[in-house]
Amino acid sequence: MNILKSFWDRKTELKVPTINLEFWTIKLLTTAMGEALSDFLVFHIDPYFSVIMAFLAFITAIIIQFSLKRYFPIAYWFAAGMIAVFGTMVADIIHVVLGVSYIVSCIFFTLILVCIFLLWYRFEKTISIHTITTTKREFFYWATVITTFALGTAVGDLTASTLNLGYFLSGVLFAILILIPAILYFYFKVSEVTTFWIAYILTRPLGASFADWIGKTPSEGGLGLGTGLLSLILLLSISCIIGIASFKERQINRLS
Repeated sequence: MNILKSFWDRKTELKVPTINLEFWTIKLLTTAMGEALSDFLVFHIDPYFSVIMAFLAFITAIIIQFSLKRYFPIAYWFAAGMIAVFGTMVADIIHVVLGVSYIVSCIFFTLILVCIFLLWYRFEKTISIHTITTTKREFFYWATVITTFALGTAVGDLTASTLNLGYFLSGVLFAILILIPAILYFYFKVSEVTTFWIAYILTRPLGASFADWIGKTPSEGGLGLGTGLLSLILLLSISCIIGIASFKERQINRLS
């Protein structure tokens, strides 16, 4: 019990990246990659095998992330990427296999997200991303990330399918909506924490909508690039930006 408490309260360096343009770009590309890669694996490989492998990769990524005592770009974005892939599969299973409507899913995940935020604030007195310096706070952080991915996936599917906007118009809608937290923060001085999490949630349906539009076939409302090729392009793009961001951070640290 003491060992568990010691791990739970373990102090670490900040375990998340700096919130800048690179962060939002990688986050957006990661959400798109998760959607495209999930579709590719499920429809081109045995779906049961794909879900099991994605789950194991997700667990592995989370274990690696929690084992570290500081932010390590590859580990962090590997965890985020596996959440994007496996989270998409789970959202699809809830709708396709269990028959739960997207509206019900949106309400359900919204309630879970609110509960996580309340518990996080209740125990830590903050939900700021700039305070992820203990295992407990990191647990709340990743629980929030997982739920935002599930909620964002349900919201994106709701607008594209249930509301019949299609992938492109859904992407345009979320591209407009994501400007709202930026306007609230820069012009109306609304809390950075509040606007951050609003934008964070919206990146999921934004990235996924455009990924579906680009990757899916014309008969499905897409451009037909293919989910496999799109996944590869996105993975390479993410890797390049992570490399550039890491190099810049090392240069800043050397000068400081």
